[in-house]
Amino acid sequence: MTQPQALENKPGGERRRTLAVEPARLGDYLYVVPALIFVVLILLYPLGYNLYISLHEMSVGNFRTGTAPFVGLEMYSEVIADPAFRHAFLISLLFTGGSLLFQFTIGFALALFFNRPFPGQGLLRAALLLAWVLPLVVTGSLFRWMLNGDYGVVNFFLQGLGVLNKNVFWLSEPDTALIGTILTNIWVGIPFNMVLLLAGLQSISPTLYEAAKIDGANAWRRFLYITLPMMRPVMLIVIMLGFIYTFRVFDLIFVMTQGGPVNATTVLPIYVYDETFEFFHFGQGAAAATLILIIPFTLALVYLWLIRREEAA
Repeated sequence: MTQPQALENKPGGERRRTLAVEPARLGDYLYVVPALIFVVLILLYPLGYNLYISLHEMSVGNFRTGTAPFVGLEMYSEVIADPAFRHAFLISLLFTGGSLLFQFTIGFALALFFNRPFPGQGLLRAALLLAWVLPLVVTGSLFRWMLNGDYGVVNFFLQGLGVLNKNVFWLSEPDTALIGTILTNIWVGIPFNMVLLLAGLQSISPTLYEAAKIDGANAWRRFLYITLPMMRPVMLIVIMLGFIYTFRVFDLIFVMTQGGPVNATTVLPIYVYDETFEFFHFGQGAAAATLILIIPFTLALVYLWLIRREEAA
């Protein structure tokens, strides 16, 4: 809190204006203490302890005694050299890439559709948001039932349309299990992409499109030379957030397949879970978890660099 400015006399009759600042009271800082405690307990402490575990060869025997030997980056070397980790990394890339491609494309198409007013727009948009509001455990359970090879509705409709001539066990066969989980995650992510992209479309001034119409630009040229350039920052944000959220998906896949069959859907979070809670390799699991954190963090840095380059251009 600042006090009124005071005037001091200086030699020669001049006056100097000074500003006295009252020291902040201790009570002013107490308001941020609950948020600070929350951040420390929920975010910083788990991250720090996970990093500590990744630098030690921790097992069930020395977990509680705290006598795990310090091994430096040895756990990271073992994880990177593990074929199962490389397989999980590849599956994560396929899962994330396949999900993002269709989430973003369909979400953008729906955003363009809802950007024009029509009767019942709000009700239909709210209905689409249910896929995003539902917990992933519920969505995974529903799609596990729908993709069931014996009584699933997906097989029923596809056979009715003549696409299939026999039942397909989507989540029980290695060739189709990953496709089933990707389809489920696409369903979950479409509303998220649609909402963010729709907000970006509504921020574009209609006068730009009116001027383009007067100049004779058709719908495709207006989309190509107005919509896409104006939407570029929003598109980068959506893609970055989608990558971060999709790359760390655990509960959806765990409910549907638990990483199977034959590790066909073992993404990196499932790999960390197996290493830590199935095989009790705490050091390797912590090292893999740290690597999962580094990858989205690196992407965020690339995004900030692109945004700064965009602003400087």
